[in-house]
Amino acid sequence: VFDQFSLTAFMGIPLIALALTLPWILYPTPQNRCLNNRLLTLQAWFIRQLTHQLFLPINPGGHKWALLLASVLIFLITLNLLGILPYTFTPTTQLSMNMGLAVPLWLATVLIGARHQPTHSLAHLLPVGTPTPLIPILIMIETISQFIRPIALGVRLTANLTAGHLLIQLISTAAFYLAFTMPTVSILTMGLLLLLSILELAVAIIQAYVFVLLVSLYLQNS
Repeated sequence: VFDQFSLTAFMGIPLIALALTLPWILYPTPQNRCLNNRLLTLQAWFIRQLTHQLFLPINPGGHKWALLLASVLIFLITLNLLGILPYTFTPTTQLSMNMGLAVPLWLATVLIGARHQPTHSLAHLLPVGTPTPLIPILIMIETISQFIRPIALGVRLTANLTAGHLLIQLISTAAFYLAFTMPTVSILTMGLLLLLSILELAVAIIQAYVFVLLVSLYLQNS
């Protein structure tokens, strides 16, 4: 069941490398010679609405992150959606890759906050009005929660996508074997598989958005 998540190679080329390059191939670099069409207009409108929604509560200094976070969002959505197709590999089911995205982004928000607003950043470690005996305990708890943030980012994305792929494989295997013994139950199982596939499409988009949204919240709190 878990073989679909193993790192495999085809003709000596790691499949994860091919999967990571697909988004850059599907989205060519725009040029001045490109004619505007409905697809490009829709894409530009989507990116504008997304960046406006994400950076509305953030001060203008943090708007420099708009291009980076929009690129990460499109990158994750493309990888998640391509991974649902048959005979494909989903890099975002690998915890190492998700942590490789989460840790640098989280660390950048922490360093930027410590550089530009050191007092404000340290103030998050101790809530206002804390009793004196609880100050060391709360500082320790807030520090641990700060370091748990990147782990939560990577584990959330990995767990949700892995669970969806496992359910799809288990239900599809059950529908295949039931087709020979109980055709009626197999048809019902295939209907459930169709609904689960639609749900997995929504999860692939939502989890990418949640990943970028949490990074923007970390940037806002830094």
